Amino acid sequence: MFSRLRADIRCILERDPAARSAWEVMTVYPGFHAVVLHRWAHACWTHGFKWPARFIAHWARWMTGIEIHPAAKIGERVFFDHAMGVVVGETAEIGDGCTIYQGVTLGGTSLYKGTKRHPTLGKNVVVSAGAKVLGGFVVGDGAKIGSNAVVIKPVPAGATAVGIPARIIPSKTGESADVSESQKFSAYGITQEDDPLSQAMRGLIDNASGQEHQIALLWQAIEKLSAHPGTKDCVPGDAARDESFEAEKLTQLVGK
Repeated sequence: MFSRLRADIRCILERDPAARSAWEVMTVYPGFHAVVLHRWAHACWTHGFKWPARFIAHWARWMTGIEIHPAAKIGERVFFDHAMGVVVGETAEIGDGCTIYQGVTLGGTSLYKGTKRHPTLGKNVVVSAGAKVLGGFVVGDGAKIGSNAVVIKPVPAGATAVGIPARIIPSKTGESADVSESQKFSAYGITQEDDPLSQAMRGLIDNASGQEHQIALLWQAIEKLSAHPGTKDCVPGDAARDESFEAEKLTQLVGK
């Protein structure tokens, strides 16, 4: 028990630069209190003491602002950071090393009792502020859920999910999309390329710019040929000899 407590405290000190000491974490961090109280509630639940389990969970909700059903399964080194308004459903499972921010809902989309209604988070998953993960599917190890995303389908390991409904950005290297060798944890799951629509728009802009450049070169070549003696002038007066496509400006609008 004490080794788990030490691991929980250590993970908070590692992930929150505002945490100054273990004593501070133990006394004034509601995320830590929520995890400890949930373990008591979960132990009561698994031993058949349903009402005491629900009472402990209710008291923990009042004390911390974090609502965790006593039947939910939470691994080690789980950090609820600034986690006011978090809701974790009955059949939810949270793997080791996960980080969950404020306003997150791990909810269910079914009303049938006895079924897997809530999501399962793998190891080292980051669920950013305001995200809603709804359904009995799996979010793979090392995945990131962007702020305010609404996830209604499985997320592969190492991928990033953003948007409403969430769109999946696959991992490039088999790791989380925003993990590099120099940075193993990213607060709020922020990535440099976290919007697949912006990536698609940038690709279209680059393609259109390249096509305009090629067309301009073709017209310039035709104009040179038409200037030779004995060659008829076949270049229309309004031919696009110069490039006017503002690719850089459009790229800035969609975000670099």
